[in-house]
Amino acid sequence: MSNTDLSGEASRDDEPRRHDAAARPSAAESAGGDGIPDAEPPGGPLASPVGRLAVTVERLRSEVQAAHAAADGRALMDLAKGVLVERLHCGPAEAARQLSELAEQSAMTPLELAVDIINQAARDRLTEVAVDFATAVRGTPPTMPPTMPPTASAAVRLRTAESSALAAEDTQAVADSLLQHALEPLGATGVAIWAAGADGSLTLAGSSGFPEGEAERWRYVPPGVATVARTALTERRTEWIRSLAAGPPSIGRTHHPDGGRVAVPTGVGGRIHGVLEICWPTPLVAQPPAVVRQFEALAELCAHTLEIHSPSSSLTLDGPPPRTVLSELTDLADSLCDPALVLIPQVDDTGHLTDFRIHHVNHRFRDPAGRPRSTVDGALLLEAYPLAADENGLFSHLERVYATGEPFRAGHMTLTALVDQVPLSSVAEVSMTRHGDSVLLIWRIEDEMARLANLLEHAQRLGRIGGFEENFVTGEITWNSQLFALYGRAESDGPAPVEDLRAHAHPDDAVAIGRFLRTVLHHRKPASAAFRLLRPDGVTRHIRVVAEPVVDIDDSLLAVRGAYQDVSAQHWTEVALAATRDQLAHSEQQSAERNRLALQLQQAIMPSTAAPLDAPGLRTAVRYRPAETDHLVGGDWYDAVVLPSKHILLSVGDVAGHGIEAATSMVVLRNALRGLAVTGAGPAQLLSWLNSVAHHLSDSVTATAVCALYDPFRRVLRWARAGHLPPVLVRDGQATTLPLLKGLLLGAASDITYQEAEMRLEIGDTLLMYTDGLVERRDRSMEESLKHLLMTASAKKTTLDQRLDHLLTYSRSDTDDDTCIISIEVM
Repeated sequence: MSNTDLSGEASRDDEPRRHDAAARPSAAESAGGDGIPDAEPPGGPLASPVGRLAVTVERLRSEVQAAHAAADGRALMDLAKGVLVERLHCGPAEAARQLSELAEQSAMTPLELAVDIINQAARDRLTEVAVDFATAVRGTPPTMPPTMPPTASAAVRLRTAESSALAAEDTQAVADSLLQHALEPLGATGVAIWAAGADGSLTLAGSSGFPEGEAERWRYVPPGVATVARTALTERRTEWIRSLAAGPPSIGRTHHPDGGRVAVPTGVGGRIHGVLEICWPTPLVAQPPAVVRQFEALAELCAHTLEIHSPSSSLTLDGPPPRTVLSELTDLADSLCDPALVLIPQVDDTGHLTDFRIHHVNHRFRDPAGRPRSTVDGALLLEAYPLAADENGLFSHLERVYATGEPFRAGHMTLTALVDQVPLSSVAEVSMTRHGDSVLLIWRIEDEMARLANLLEHAQRLGRIGGFEENFVTGEITWNSQLFALYGRAESDGPAPVEDLRAHAHPDDAVAIGRFLRTVLHHRKPASAAFRLLRPDGVTRHIRVVAEPVVDIDDSLLAVRGAYQDVSAQHWTEVALAATRDQLAHSEQQSAERNRLALQLQQAIMPSTAAPLDAPGLRTAVRYRPAETDHLVGGDWYDAVVLPSKHILLSVGDVAGHGIEAATSMVVLRNALRGLAVTGAGPAQLLSWLNSVAHHLSDSVTATAVCALYDPFRRVLRWARAGHLPPVLVRDGQATTLPLLKGLLLGAASDITYQEAEMRLEIGDTLLMYTDGLVERRDRSMEESLKHLLMTASAKKTTLDQRLDHLLTYSRSDTDDDTCIISIEVM
């Protein structure tokens, strides 16, 4: 049915209508009266009886469609007239006249005006959709599809679809109407209406637009089969599938494998009656909100139809179901051996599910809180068990079961009840099933004794413990299954007496087993023993057995009970730990010896203080602070020596690493620098030669260093650095660092050139050379540490020794590394 058909038929509502097909000449009749179009040449396809029959069938089909369109239009017009009769308090004829005049004044067709009047009176979901379409058309947003129908046409189509759906005799007619009136203009080519069964299955209640035979193949979908409609039913929300190529299967997929789908759950009062599935031949694009709301409105129409034509259509949600339906469910609950509740859904004025009424409590019911049956019977579920409303708790599962019809079962669910505001919890096995419009809730509280026995069994299995009891009065011996597994015996072989324990043990353990048996059987006292069990499969296990006697008042032995535990893993772990402890002790001893030798070597070469140099106009002082822990013995060094040229060699350095290797490398570099300085070369050349020593003549040694030559006669200092912190000059009570000369650390590359600088010292100047152990911190940058060093060095001190002691005392270093300081003061 097109909008033009509707408008055309409705505009003649006040005139006498004739719908006889013979009153309107067909295309064949207008052609010439002989049933053959004039354009068709003699001998064409229509000249045959089959051709004429096809033309007649097509004509009759068009006339039937036109009749349906006229009927739909008349239904909407009659409904609008009824609204006018109620509002204007007039008769039907006056209402028809008013409708025609209003349509003429508003430049609308009578059918469009009728739909507008219905929308204003109804104010339902379809009205909201019509308003959305009106807003979209006026605003013409960029995202609106180019095929968006006019506002009036959309409203007419929706109301026509509603009228057809409400008047339809079955769901199939509803599917045809929805596709023809509302969905084909949106590009949809197929509609499927699925009815949800009580067991979670789906039945195809109606379909339109699919090839012949497709509906029969998809007539029934069993529970648990993943389809597009199943996803919407399970998730209880609209599912948008852009393309079936990446989605679950569904009806019509073989013909449009890349088509898009929308599945909308159809429900009333919290219960989902089915799913409306809409199909497109091409991938689905994003839809505007008005179209989305239209899908939801159409789903409500389907829910109404499914509710009427479903087997449980006689049930109502505003009160309890008929007694004949509930009586069967009540009898079923009473026949169960477990506690059961029959629940009836409760909905509010808006149709939303709010709670369940406990309609019946069977005779086996045991309240988790210990309340009598009369307290719970007839109450609302959330009033009797308010904690059931917790997220993912009991009530949410009941909602899902009632909405989808899919049963729910849980082996272990915590049920909590409030008793005097104190929550009491118990673990139960829960089952929920929907029967018509009611839900049967069954729970079985887990037996405490059975639960503890089950826990004990698992504990014995995990701990590899087997229990036994031997009755000396009856001669009966009882083993559990875990003990048979420890012994490697089949249960059909039967248990072995405790007195035969020696026969299953290693011969070397006979003495220990004999002592154990005498203590238990003769002295009547508990005892334990460890032995090696020889199993029939040739495996030897380390076992610990503990037993106690059972005696009567006369101290006669009645029985012995006890347990075996497989401690093989523990035994071999203890053996491995003992060997590891021995190895660790040996390694610790070797490490301590190495650290002791390194410390002795370092202290022999680097004393904490050194004798002052015999140099004119110069006072020298050194300090060495070793690491606080012996295992961190490092490679820091200092040196101050008068060369044959009467120049004074000043140097500090730090070899990377700790231990004996760092200490020996320090000795090599320190002595090499002394020997190279005798040549009279400058500091830069000395560091270049020392780098060759570190790179070629040592085992991958890297180090930082500062080398300086001081001429006491001219008071000139020449210096160079290799990756080390710059020296500090204290002049007139102000401490500053010397320029940061370029120079890579020693041993990093084979050929390195170092930058050299020269400066003249004044009387009273103090020069400090140090290693990073004086300033380095883990939580501070080097710039902050140097700033603190300059502040400390600027403190006024009377002697050079006091200045160095002050630096060591107020150092903020936290790396626990060696520290070397060498200083000169010009006099």
